[in-house]
Amino acid sequence: MTHTSRRAFLRGLGGAALSLPWLESLGLAAANKAPAKRAAFFYVPIGVVRRGFFPGEANGPIPKFTSNRQALGNGARIPVGVHPLKLTPTLQPLAKVKDKVTLVTGLDRTFQPGTDVHAQCASCFLTSAGSFTVKQSPYPQARTLDHILGEQLGANTPFRTLEFSSNSHKDNKESIHFDNVSWYGTGHVAPSMRDPRKAYRRLFGTHELQAYRNITDLVLEDARSLKRQLGHADQQKFTEYFDSIRSIEKQVDRLEQMKSELNKVKLAEPAEAHLPRGEYIRVMGDLMVVALQTGLTNVATFMIGPERWDTPYLYESLFDKPRSHHGMSHNQGKFINDLEKVDQFHMAQFAYLVEKMDRIGEANGTSLLDNTIFTYGSGLGDGATHQYSALPIIVAGSGGGKVLNGKHVNLSATSGPTPKEKGKYVNPNQGLPLANLWFTQMQALGLKADRYADSTGLVKQLLV
Repeated sequence: MTHTSRRAFLRGLGGAALSLPWLESLGLAAANKAPAKRAAFFYVPIGVVRRGFFPGEANGPIPKFTSNRQALGNGARIPVGVHPLKLTPTLQPLAKVKDKVTLVTGLDRTFQPGTDVHAQCASCFLTSAGSFTVKQSPYPQARTLDHILGEQLGANTPFRTLEFSSNSHKDNKESIHFDNVSWYGTGHVAPSMRDPRKAYRRLFGTHELQAYRNITDLVLEDARSLKRQLGHADQQKFTEYFDSIRSIEKQVDRLEQMKSELNKVKLAEPAEAHLPRGEYIRVMGDLMVVALQTGLTNVATFMIGPERWDTPYLYESLFDKPRSHHGMSHNQGKFINDLEKVDQFHMAQFAYLVEKMDRIGEANGTSLLDNTIFTYGSGLGDGATHQYSALPIIVAGSGGGKVLNGKHVNLSATSGPTPKEKGKYVNPNQGLPLANLWFTQMQALGLKADRYADSTGLVKQLLV
């Protein structure tokens, strides 16, 4: 068989093209070439219940709601350094991939006084600019890390970055800063794909034949004769890949049909509130993984939900009716058990994607996950206290063997109530800036820079 590119291998009628994962039969030279490095971000809004998430905080206080930023105590006073990873109740879904993830604690974010505590969470999460360093905005929000990474990692991909979201609500009670984690620059949002069908068509569709033919049928018809020329292992991989694409199509069809039926019923909430939350997150996550797998992009962001919206979601395996994550977070005394279930639910969706990426083989025998830095995080350390310190961060994958896995890296051993100094927020933990993590990931992925945003240095404990 003549060696050709993965993308050229499946080029169907009418210009339809479907990218392929690595296949040995399409060029043995690829096996000697290091797989591409990727970066992905899984953003969860409104923080977490600290008692269930962080090692050593199980006996910590149940916080009361405050509109000010206050830090909770760390009951265990875990020493600074690298420790064995202990899976707390919220982290239990990661059990199967425990050796491929690292918990990072003790990282803090900058808060710029003068705006709402939620407004800067997502919009500044990947920016990490210092207070009042951005003059044209009330937020310390500038170009986000994904777009900086995309310039180098995505130079030869069809999409330098791709942005995904599982917020389908259209009752936009808040500004775009509450609902977007990816930004081209200050005030210039990178719009995320929220509709599974539109996302599928953007990645795999054709204008000429979408109305008449299932895109997978179209490409399979053209590829069937070529498939016979693949080796046995590649034929299996080929089949698994297309089964995955078909599964995504079926999920998309099911969600569209369900939404159509719900729109016919008189409901107190919009139809989107009654869509199965986990299924929606997973189908958007599946699309992200396929895009990374096939080289459509090497950099992606996935925002799970918006900050501070009270419109509810149906956490289908947890509650009978749609619930407001934000509303529950302001009354932990009453809803702490339900909130912990939501945190575990979100972690289960992250674990699903981590496991899926770890099953996808690369040319050199590693996995897609092994060559990716996939970061779970939130812009708040706790939803009731609105603290910007001691954030929940998990790093999955090693970026090609550059990042430590299977450990708990603690960067701050102390905590306490948030002091104030002439109205300015003072970090009580004396933890490292979140920007140090982003600076470290840039270095691990091969980007050359002296610093990133308000970083003060590398998190050397994370580097192998």
